Amino acid sequence: MSVMWTVKVMGLGAVAVSLSVELLGWLLRRLRPGRPLNEVLFFPSEMACVEHIFTPSALHSCYCPLPHGVETSFSRFLRRILSTSTSLDLCVFAFSNMNLSRAVLALHSRGVTIRVLTDKDYAAITGSQIGVLRKAGICVRCDVGSVYMHHKFAVVDNRLLITGSLNWTLTAVQSNMENILVTDEPDLVRPFIEEFNRLWVRNDPERYLHSSDKKPAHNPTRT
Repeated sequence: MSVMWTVKVMGLGAVAVSLSVELLGWLLRRLRPGRPLNEVLFFPSEMACVEHIFTPSALHSCYCPLPHGVETSFSRFLRRILSTSTSLDLCVFAFSNMNLSRAVLALHSRGVTIRVLTDKDYAAITGSQIGVLRKAGICVRCDVGSVYMHHKFAVVDNRLLITGSLNWTLTAVQSNMENILVTDEPDLVRPFIEEFNRLWVRNDPERYLHSSDKKPAHNPTRT
C-alpha cells in the first residue's frame, strides 16, 4: 500500500513540476523584451491631426482644427509604416490616402527600398496615388491577371506584417468598419513575403512583354 501511495505522490509531483516549467516558460516568453509583436487596429479611426508624426515640432505649431496629440488607430498605423528602416513591400488594391502616400514618399527620400504592387484597374482611378509614387521614382507594378488584385498588406523590413481589410483610402480610414493586424510572428510573416515575391515576379513587365513578342503574327485570311 505504501509503495502505491509513493508512486502516486511521485506521479503528482512530476505533473506539478511539468506544469510549473510550462508556466515559467510562458511567463518568460511574456516578460522577455523580444516577445512577438501582435497588435490589432480597428477603423473607422477618430479624426485627429497627424502632422506631428511627420514633423515632431508641429505638435505645438500646427493650427489645423483637428484634435492634436491624440493617438488613434490611423496614427498608430502611420507610425508602423514610418518605422521602416530598409525595405517596404506594399501590396494593396486601392491607394488614394494622401497621408499614407506622404509616408511612403518620406521613406523613399530616406533611401528605403520600396516595391508597390497594385491592381491595374484601380491604379488609374481619380485620386489614386500610384502615379505620384511612380513620378517620385518608386518601383510600381500592376497585376495583369484577369481578376482583381485584392490584397491589402505591407511587409516592413522583411520582418513585420501589416495586413487586414483596410484599403489605403480616406474612406476606408474614416468611414468604414475595417481592421488591421500587425505582427512579427515569423510563421505569419513568411507566407506573405513569399506571396509578394511570387506576384512581383509574375507581374514583371519584361516577362509579359517578351511573352507577347513571341506570339505568332496574325495572318489575315486571303480572298
